[in-house]
Amino acid sequence: MTSLFGIQDYASFVAAILIFQMVPGPGTIAILNATARNGVRAGAAAVLGTLCGDFVYMVAAVAGLAAILQANAFVFQALQWFGAGYLVWMGVGLLRRRMSGSIDVDVPQRSAASHFRQAFAVSLTNPKVILFFVSFFPLFLRPGAAAATLGMMMLHVTVLSLLYQGLLVVVGNRVAGALRGYPSARRLATRIAGVALIGFGIRLATGNR
Repeated sequence: MTSLFGIQDYASFVAAILIFQMVPGPGTIAILNATARNGVRAGAAAVLGTLCGDFVYMVAAVAGLAAILQANAFVFQALQWFGAGYLVWMGVGLLRRRMSGSIDVDVPQRSAASHFRQAFAVSLTNPKVILFFVSFFPLFLRPGAAAATLGMMMLHVTVLSLLYQGLLVVVGNRVAGALRGYPSARRLATRIAGVALIGFGIRLATGNR
């Protein structure tokens, strides 16, 4: 497996982040809702709120992982196996998910600050976020990895999330309309993401050191 910035299997790391971003979740819906309802400024505020919430959980996850890296290699390896299993579990969940719902755009105007607070709260009240970071990061680390590697991982997640979510804001209204008009496209995208996550989980489990 190739390594860059101290991150093992760098290409898979970047691809996995992008796949996770593309899976429709509470944060994605909050961003699309804000953009479709109140425009680009509201959408950008929702993106900032989501990123801030994710950052809080990333710091908590990285602090715990840093301690484990220094304390016990066996526990760290167990976390790697747990992370691979969690990816498979998420993939199976996406394959079984029933797609429903739509985005309502006929609502009163709200301030950008209110959309920021809402998206921040959505991120902080989603326990899967911290579970994702705790289980995901160890998959791309060696037991003796430097603390700087964890920092680079956080930077990658933040930048890639910002780029993807910013794209959602730019094309948010069109995306919302397209998803309403073509529910089969949502189902297909979700199923593809599910298969990809299962594949990542199996690959990383068999490739763990």
